[in-house]
Amino acid sequence: MIIRVVLALALTVPPILTTGASVEAPCPVVMPPRTTCGFLVVPERRDAPERQIKVGYAVRVSTAKDRKPDPVVYMSGGPASASMQLTGFLSQMFPDRDVVAVEQRGNRYSEPALGCPETAEALLGQLRRPPADLAQAATRCRDRLREQGVDLRGYNTKEIAADVVALRKELGYASWNLFGVSYSTRVMLDVAAADPAGVRSVVLDSFLPESVGWYDDADANLTATAALLGVRDPFAAMTARLNASPAQVPTTDPLLGRAFTARVSGDDVATIMAEALHESDVAAVAPAMVGALATGHDELLRPLADAVGEGLVSHEFGLYHAVQCQDEVPFNTFTTKSRLFTINGDKAVCDAWQLPKSRPVNATTKAPVYVLGGQYDPTTPPRTSRPAAEALPNARFEEFARTSHAVFLANACARRKIVEFVGDPARKDGSPCSDGTTVRPAPAMHVTGAPYRISQSPWLAAPFALFALASLLQLVTGALKGRALAAFGGLTGLAFAGLVVQSVYGLVSTNETALAVGVPDAAWLYTWVAAGSAVLTAAVLLRRRGWPQIAATVISAGFLVWWCTWFL
Repeated sequence: MIIRVVLALALTVPPILTTGASVEAPCPVVMPPRTTCGFLVVPERRDAPERQIKVGYAVRVSTAKDRKPDPVVYMSGGPASASMQLTGFLSQMFPDRDVVAVEQRGNRYSEPALGCPETAEALLGQLRRPPADLAQAATRCRDRLREQGVDLRGYNTKEIAADVVALRKELGYASWNLFGVSYSTRVMLDVAAADPAGVRSVVLDSFLPESVGWYDDADANLTATAALLGVRDPFAAMTARLNASPAQVPTTDPLLGRAFTARVSGDDVATIMAEALHESDVAAVAPAMVGALATGHDELLRPLADAVGEGLVSHEFGLYHAVQCQDEVPFNTFTTKSRLFTINGDKAVCDAWQLPKSRPVNATTKAPVYVLGGQYDPTTPPRTSRPAAEALPNARFEEFARTSHAVFLANACARRKIVEFVGDPARKDGSPCSDGTTVRPAPAMHVTGAPYRISQSPWLAAPFALFALASLLQLVTGALKGRALAAFGGLTGLAFAGLVVQSVYGLVSTNETALAVGVPDAAWLYTWVAAGSAVLTAAVLLRRRGWPQIAATVISAGFLVWWCTWFL
């Protein structure tokens, strides 16, 4: 009888996974062929290993005939940015190597996922009046996570780095090439120091050295970036104007799904720009945007306010706060209150959470290291990343012009150089960049908020579509009935529509973000073509007063009014 009970228990009780084991799982995002996803089971705290958690990862196996034995392992930054969605992109970069994308513990594709909507909502609440109480929101989030059994002390850089080391051993790779971006450069450098035999090379894109006090540097970094972009004085003028008279900006709360009116001051815009300038496309149009905001074009604040909400749903803020409160905030002085509400917000959360201060690792490595920096990076500028790279025994640093944060995502030449380095880490320098692979500057812009509003509500472009349709009908009917003046008027209207579409498409194909600022100057100049079409259409009406001619004239005149007073 006892034997039967034991056998029954053995058949019904699930096996207990051992530390470092992995389990296969469905991929949470679309992946390229030959990709498997899974979880690495690890202790939540290695100094108290009773509770186990799962770290998500994906492995894409190369199908190349010359497949190399050592893969590239990638982790996104943040802290708390997801990694797996870049598996396909990285597989295209490294077709002859396996690609491993590993998540940070506590992230959205790991278990548990440390979401913290309380603080995310409170951060967005900084744009409301009165502003939300971040400390109270942080306390609610901390208490809720504790009730779920989460020990926030286990979510720090040391444990995340140990997860990467454990994953290499579990997957059976003798060595691999580490690839970190922003915050994860710190993780990958710790991995290289902890697992030297398993590391062939290291790529650090937008290097965040442990020795740098990021919060203490944030204001100065933003000012320096504005100066590099040539907008230091307009930036100061914009900030002063909006601090004196904050703008009322309609936007949407992505967490509650409700529209509200944000009260945006100059310091609020500075905070948003500090994050937005991570994107090279934003840096390219920043001179036009900042110059326009300095002179009162508040319609450009709508995309900036919307970007705040989008950013708040892109991270698991419980993980973000846990890492920052242990590994970053305690090593900054905060001698003065920052003008950036995100800086003050992180300090308020950490004061509420009271997590222990981590012990500095001061990691280094003898492995070959390639460090990339962007000229316009407001978070990990070459001013701090270059000296840190030069302090490593076997590293080389390269700065990329007209590029911001996360260089490899924006700069094709940087991607090529990373591939060259991983292929031959001993090579001292890569091939030079050609003009065709660098980030191109934005064209001269005519500032208007209309394109962004149309991108959010396409029906607002109805007058343009109606004008193009009327021009087409006018061309066809005029040609069929031998009415040259009418046909030429329709042809001119179609030419205008085609030129505008072509110029906007050319802009979008190189820098989609530019539509948040306006349209190329050429689109404004094409107004004379539309005016010519309207004049020709009116001339036809003077000669032949039928309903088709009246309708065409009304549509042309109405479109010009819409174009000149609303769009431009």
